Amino acid sequence: MSQVIAYKVQGLDCAEEVAVLKKEVGGRAGVLDLDFDVINARMTVTYDPDKISPDDLVAAVAATGMAAIPWSERSQQAPLGFWQEYGRVIMTAMSGMLLVAGFSVHWFLHGLVDAFAAGPDGQHEFPIFSIMLYVGAVVTGAWFVLPKALLSVKRFRPDMNLLMTIAVIGAMGIGEWFEAGAVAFLFAVALLLEQWSVGRARRAIASLMDLTPTTACYICPHDGDLLEKPVEEVPVGVTVLVRPGERIPLDGIVLKGSTTVNQAPITGESAPVPKDVGDEVFAGTINEDGAIEFRSTKPAGDTTLARIIRLVESAQTRRAPSQQFVEKFAVYYTPAMMALAVAIALVPPLLFAAPWAEWFYRALVILVIACPCALVISTPVSIVSGLTAAARNGVLIKGGMYLEAAGRLKAVALDKTGTLTHGRPEVQQIIPLNGHTAAELIERAAALEANSEHPLARAVLRKAQAEGIQVRRAEGFQAIKGKGAEGLFDGRPFWIGSHRMMHEKGLETPEAHDAAERYEDVGHSVIIVGNDTHVCGLITVADAVRAESAQAVHEMKRLGIQKVTMLSGDNEGTAKAIAGLTGVDEFQAELLPEDKVGAVESLVKRFGNVAMVGDGVNDAPAMAVATLGIAMGSVGTDTAIETADIALMSDDPSKLPWLIGHSRRTLRVIKQNITFALGLKFLFIALALPGMASLWMALAADMGASLLVILNGLRLLRLPLRMADHSRAGTGRPVP
Repeated sequence: MSQVIAYKVQGLDCAEEVAVLKKEVGGRAGVLDLDFDVINARMTVTYDPDKISPDDLVAAVAATGMAAIPWSERSQQAPLGFWQEYGRVIMTAMSGMLLVAGFSVHWFLHGLVDAFAAGPDGQHEFPIFSIMLYVGAVVTGAWFVLPKALLSVKRFRPDMNLLMTIAVIGAMGIGEWFEAGAVAFLFAVALLLEQWSVGRARRAIASLMDLTPTTACYICPHDGDLLEKPVEEVPVGVTVLVRPGERIPLDGIVLKGSTTVNQAPITGESAPVPKDVGDEVFAGTINEDGAIEFRSTKPAGDTTLARIIRLVESAQTRRAPSQQFVEKFAVYYTPAMMALAVAIALVPPLLFAAPWAEWFYRALVILVIACPCALVISTPVSIVSGLTAAARNGVLIKGGMYLEAAGRLKAVALDKTGTLTHGRPEVQQIIPLNGHTAAELIERAAALEANSEHPLARAVLRKAQAEGIQVRRAEGFQAIKGKGAEGLFDGRPFWIGSHRMMHEKGLETPEAHDAAERYEDVGHSVIIVGNDTHVCGLITVADAVRAESAQAVHEMKRLGIQKVTMLSGDNEGTAKAIAGLTGVDEFQAELLPEDKVGAVESLVKRFGNVAMVGDGVNDAPAMAVATLGIAMGSVGTDTAIETADIALMSDDPSKLPWLIGHSRRTLRVIKQNITFALGLKFLFIALALPGMASLWMALAADMGASLLVILNGLRLLRLPLRMADHSRAGTGRPVP
């Protein structure tokens, strides 16, 4: 039976190392599959333990000049030594200083013009001391490159290290000492930039880990003492204390106190969320203005934040189509460029008696500009920047392939309940009759509903609390099955129930009948309150539309989404009313789960790229047949986080247009990077053929291209603006 093991690979910084590992490790008997995450320097191996052992895998990696450490032990890894951490910087700096010194000596002895003027034989004339300095620049600049180039020769697989080594040796062979030193130095700088960019992306992911405090203060269940321990050692079920201003260390349920919590690190919500007894709190969020005690519900390694971090870390294994294209292109591109360079070096001298040195030099320029650094590094840096920025904004994307898919959407199907609406009934309208006031109506309804756990009763009680009404329980309460309830309030009998109950009591008036039917026709549940002589009034309850829903639908249409469809299991009247408020293009009502699957399949046939947005559990079958499954309001919902391709951590529909826009920004950046990197290379190839480009110019251009595509990709780490501001007040828009 196959097993899977992950390694942290020291020296895994770009696709060149991936290719080497695939050949050396992937070619071993017993290795079934390899996955790589360059940004996190992780290699995941699926292997047959009967044919190869983990020790054999470590040895295979060591044969490439890299080192593998089991991923679970990476935190126990000894810190890097001084030379390991700063050696590359030191040697690059020395190379640069020696290059400047060599040029200064040359200029001092021969003058600035003579320093670049060729001698009678077409060669530059260099004093011996400046040559020694240039050689020093080559040796220090190529200090970390030459070992990899030798390994490349040994494996018969040319890589960028071999290309640069050949170019440097060739330049020295034809007496171009300054250019040899410049190439070695600039290539060392380019490698430093690449290392920095990968490190920057790694630190962006690591910053998520810094959200969780390292320790937690909790009450010992045995003796009641207050203990402070690392979060990994805090047992599940203990009472944890959090003071104002502190980060919450673990997931849990509030037992005592009330506060507001900044959940932006997980959900991206701009406004703090009130927390009272019974509410959930999440590790990494910030307790703002009240001391609370909560019961821990998950170990440190299984909190919502920990799961998010793991999924973001592993997202690179699900490579984007553009990333796969670049990696495949690079496999053929490098050998093709080497063949072109050989042809340029040999064909003109052999067939047309052209000068050997001149065309050999031009071939070296081709080798330098052929370096695929800028092309290869541009896509993974852009992808990981896009994924990390999304996670910071409360959008958890499972991989680059899903990030790109969001930018190609043509249609979106939205579940109604819990997505466009809040997913729970709330009081929408209070209609007092026969001289009563709205406050009186709610007060009497709350008194009669105080003993009930029915969702409609809970809605009435929440409304009373919101209005500041102190609930007094009705005396002599008696439930009437299937109809309502009766009781005494201030010594007088009152009843509460349905339209049917009002009719059976013989108290229905044309005014009450018309009001009840009007709201029932648009999907409201109507609660009627009366006494022994008349109907006191009507209270309508319905699932409220989220304040952000209409704007989110509008923004998606503005972004070019051709069809926004609402899918609902509710009746036609309710669905029609919600559709009218949200502005969706079409709706389908009274759908069973299998009907939603059929509806999404139909959209896929019509539009190709379709997203299904739901709660990640009930809508899982429909999500599975969509191009992209998006779970909404997933904070604390483990199943939703695991099942969906993308999880919106907050109950905020405005994250949908944000996601589409962010994905398209990422796609634009990737296309810009690929186009720029390839365009610059082809430009310099065109300049090299007539002899208009030099070695150091080619490498400087390539280094500049690498830096520009890296910085362009890292721009995505900056949080883009959210959808246009809109009101978040209230519980949502009521159905009229």
